[in-house]
Amino acid sequence: MSTDANLEPANDSLSSATAGVLAVVVGPSGAGKDTLMNLAARHFAGRPDVHFVRRVITRAVDAGNEDHRSVSDVDFDAMKQAGTFAVSWEAHGLKYGIPAEVADELARGNLVIANGSRSALPHFQTAFPRLKVINITARREVLAERLMARGRESREDVLKRLERSTLAVQDGYDVTDIDNSGTLEEAETAIISALEALIRK
Repeated sequence: MSTDANLEPANDSLSSATAGVLAVVVGPSGAGKDTLMNLAARHFAGRPDVHFVRRVITRAVDAGNEDHRSVSDVDFDAMKQAGTFAVSWEAHGLKYGIPAEVADELARGNLVIANGSRSALPHFQTAFPRLKVINITARREVLAERLMARGRESREDVLKRLERSTLAVQDGYDVTDIDNSGTLEEAETAIISALEALIRK
């Protein structure tokens, strides 16, 4: 979850791309969002009516658990200035962009799945009128256990962060919550079922 995002307005030219559905997957750190998206991408591989967005991010190409396009801060800013992104935001010292080309997939009536951030949802909604939010969650004790296992934060820091955060998506979006507290197989089935229901909806 990003808590300090600087959000950028959506590209107005995307407002006409309303035939398809944009599903944005969000969730707090430790919920397993990237893992579930990778499993879903493998399940739908080869489907011409399902498109997974490759985000542009200002981080090393081998960092994280996501297939992304790595660019420098300077290149990212130039791309943003040129209108390359439908939505862009900053969080945790990194910059993220959703390529404007997703409008082509939506215009074909396809399902487009993007890795997003809860704090960026207002701008996703502006850019993509037919927006579905898939919120990956887990019980707080499960999140705490996973975050502490990473070894990046102390137990005290993890618990404080979880106490300050909310696991729900608010403000009236069309949301499907998927609890990834149990087995990975159960959560994988849930996200695939949620996405299947959106195809050509």
